[in-house]
Amino acid sequence: MKILANDGISQSGIDALEKGGFEVITTMVAQNQLENYINTNSIDALLVRSNTQVRQELIEACPSIKLIGCGGVDMDNIDVDYAIDNGLHVINTPAASSNSVAELVFAHLFGMARFLHSSNREMPLEGDSRFKELKKAYSSGIELRGKTLGIIGFGRVGQEVAKIGLGIGMNVIATDAVIKSAPISIDFFNGQKVTIHIDTIPKEELLKEADFITLHVSEQDDYLITAKEIEKMKDGVGLVNTARGGILHEVDLVKAIQSGKVQFAGLDVFETEPTPAVQLLMNPEISLTPHIGASTIEAQERIGVELAQQIIQLLR
Repeated sequence: MKILANDGISQSGIDALEKGGFEVITTMVAQNQLENYINTNSIDALLVRSNTQVRQELIEACPSIKLIGCGGVDMDNIDVDYAIDNGLHVINTPAASSNSVAELVFAHLFGMARFLHSSNREMPLEGDSRFKELKKAYSSGIELRGKTLGIIGFGRVGQEVAKIGLGIGMNVIATDAVIKSAPISIDFFNGQKVTIHIDTIPKEELLKEADFITLHVSEQDDYLITAKEIEKMKDGVGLVNTARGGILHEVDLVKAIQSGKVQFAGLDVFETEPTPAVQLLMNPEISLTPHIGASTIEAQERIGVELAQQIIQLLR
């Protein structure tokens, strides 16, 4: 059986699949050439990440496809229901990248709390000529310990964020439309474990209490955070979005930063990817990454192995 990993797959995933008797093709085929390539090469399984779109038209046109796999949690780029209705297996790896995303949240939080996102812009330009002025400008940072971290969306990623927050001494609160309570188990390097149960609270309450708010929800029909929600937050709140573009109203965010209501924000996802709005890119109070939340070496290794295991179970 032939597998096309169109957006790539880790070597460990390739090795597992080849050991299981599959031929793995890692050629990156352009979207407009994908249908022809699949049919010409009689591809049995198509593995993608977020770059490749697997819509109804492609599924209809490629009868050899038996399985569609997506590396990561979100499958917004796949017509999942149509594929399943037509007898295809659709798989993903929802847990593989949770820790990677959670750590990026804290990369933004630590950086913003100590102005690293701004200092790293200014020091290369003026560190030799304005050292004392820059030192004064960036000497009013804050500590995360003891602050309240609000998590909107308490699934796998949200719970991983909670683990780190609890581990550094933050007060962690969370809200979720479905999850009412979750045991958060913090595993230490020496085998010890501490479990803390967190009961979720209404979103309105979280907005009022949190010093920092991080978003971890699935795709929404409308904005989750707009000027209306921001107004209910503490003055000087910090916001982080590593979930998806289109849930945080970017124009309202910029206005809130300009007014001082929001002190800073960390963004890994954007409404207009892959061309984020210039007012975001140029804003000195926004910490920026180019949608890399799940993109660590360790996460990609886990994704490849998990995909391989599921494929071998379903197709061999």
